[in-house]
Amino acid sequence: MTTCVFIQLRCRPGTTYKVAEQIVLKEIHSELYSTSGEFDLMLKLYVPEGADVGKFINDELLDIDGIERSLTTLTFKAF
Repeated sequence: MTTCVFIQLRCRPGTTYKVAEQIVLKEIHSELYSTSGEFDLMLKLYVPEGADVGKFINDELLDIDGIERSLTTLTFKAF
């Protein structure tokens, strides 16, 4: 079973749209939103079964230039 996670990203000033474009090109997300507040983007993605969540996020997402900070929320059950 895959693990659903929500990730909020803070981008360096002026890079939010470039970061979003790079995420879209990687095709790893289920949903991607521009947000207000402390973070600039929020995405929902499913980590493949058997993959280490932290390593997957580091290898597949956080290597994108322009990401300054991330906050990952793990999910346990959908209601």
